[in-house]
Amino acid sequence: MIKKAVVRVCILLLITLVAYYFYPEEKLPPDIKINSLVVLKSKRQLLAYSNGKLIKTYKISLGRTPVGDKEYQGDGKTPEGIYCINDKNPNSSCYMNLGVSYPDQQDIERCKKTNKHTGGDIKIHGLLNGQGYIGKFHRWYDWTAGCIAVTNDEVEELYNAVEIGAKIEIKP
Repeated sequence: MIKKAVVRVCILLLITLVAYYFYPEEKLPPDIKINSLVVLKSKRQLLAYSNGKLIKTYKISLGRTPVGDKEYQGDGKTPEGIYCINDKNPNSSCYMNLGVSYPDQQDIERCKKTNKHTGGDIKIHGLLNGQGYIGKFHRWYDWTAGCIAVTNDEVEELYNAVEIGAKIEIKP
């Protein structure tokens, strides 16, 4: 009796996981241009705006130590502040990326006081190359070195829609 119940629970769990993995998510409308992004770290959300109108909300993963502002290179934190998208790279160690203009002058000055390096290379990126099969399961934990991670399909969508110079505000 207990064995049958355990088997049923396992099958139900497996069905739920498969449904989660394959359940289709809403895509950005075609030809939309995103000119503003807001990251809500505590909610693990990236909000994409076009001319002030919220177009889509993405579920994200952050740096492995997500609470608090980035203090120095290697702390595993995602920075907080207002930056811009300053680069696009289709050939990075993670599937595509959009560069974030961190560090700004305020970040540099703060780090000078502590004699530590600010770090840099903060990106919005997909999964590590060769690991795209992880898909939405990456959202279950914070795994980056301080970047903002989405699925490969989502970063491709953002790569095509976000304009260089778009504002990105990263909030706690």
